[in-house]
Amino acid sequence: MRHNAPTPVISTHPVVLPTPERGQDLHVRVSAPATGHNLPVIVLSHGFGQSLHGYAPLVDHWAARGFAVVQPTHLDSRTLDVPPDDPRHPEIWRFRVTDLTTALDRLDVLEAAVPGLAGRLDRDRIAVAGHSWGAQTASTLLGARVLDADGRPGEDLSDPRVKAGVLLAVPGTGGDDLTPFAAEHFPFMSPDFTAMTTPALVVAGDADQSALTVRGPGWFTDAHTRGPGAKSLLTLFGAEHSLGGVAGYAVAETTDENPDRVALVRHLTWAFLRSALHPANTDWATASAELAASTNPLGRIESR
Repeated sequence: MRHNAPTPVISTHPVVLPTPERGQDLHVRVSAPATGHNLPVIVLSHGFGQSLHGYAPLVDHWAARGFAVVQPTHLDSRTLDVPPDDPRHPEIWRFRVTDLTTALDRLDVLEAAVPGLAGRLDRDRIAVAGHSWGAQTASTLLGARVLDADGRPGEDLSDPRVKAGVLLAVPGTGGDDLTPFAAEHFPFMSPDFTAMTTPALVVAGDADQSALTVRGPGWFTDAHTRGPGAKSLLTLFGAEHSLGGVAGYAVAETTDENPDRVALVRHLTWAFLRSALHPANTDWATASAELAASTNPLGRIESR
C-alpha cells in the first residue's frame, strides 16, 4: 500500500460505547482505509461544540493515507445540548480525557464495528490529535497536567499507549496569561507542559487572537516552548484559530478560510505522525524540507 496515495475510506458511525458513569453513552466515529494492514490509530478530540461529524478535511486525508481515525463525541458537543447548569460541567474537561481513554480501552469493539477492519489495527502505534479545547484534552494523554488552584500539578493522566500527538491551536498556560473572563469561567485552562515528554507537533496561527488570553498568538506555542523532549512547531502565517478551516468544509466558525493552508496542515500532520510512529520513515523530514525550500511558504517549522 502506498501511504502517500489516497485509497477508498470506510467510515462507521455512531459506534455506541456504554458509559453509565458518564451519564450518556459515548458515540464514536471510526474511519479507515478499505485496504492495508497494521494501520496506526489516531484518536481525535474535537473542539468546543463539535462532534464526531467534524474535522473531515483532516480525517479524510489521514484515513485515505493509512490511518484508522477514531472520533468520540464529547459532552460539550452541540449535538448533545447539555445545559450549562448540568452538574457534570465543572468536571467536563475530565470527561473529555476519559472519552479518549475509553476509546482506546475498547478498540476491539470499535474495530469490530467497521466492516472489514477486524485484525488490521496496529495497537503499538497510537497517536492522539486535537483542535483547540480538544488539543488541551489530547495533551493530557501526552503528559500535560492541569494545575490546581494553588498552582500545583494535578493528576497525571498520561497514557503509555499513546506514542505521539498533534496539537492544533492548543491553549497555553493559565494564571496571569488568562483574561478575567477565561480565569472565571475556565479554571481548568491552566496546563503544565513540563512533563509532556511524548513527541508532538504543535500547530499555531500567528494571527490567532484569542479572547481567552492577554498574550496574543504566542500563547498557542506554549506546548512547544515549555514541553520537553522531541517537539516540533508549525507556525502558519496569517492563520487564525480555525487554521484555514480544519474543523470542516465551509463551517460557519471558520474566520480565515484558506484551502491551501488546510492542505498544508493535513499533509504535514500526516507526515509527522507517519515518522513519529515509524522511526525509519522519512516523510516528515521530506515534508519539512519542502516547506523550507518553498519560495512563498505558508508557514515555518521549528524542531528539536
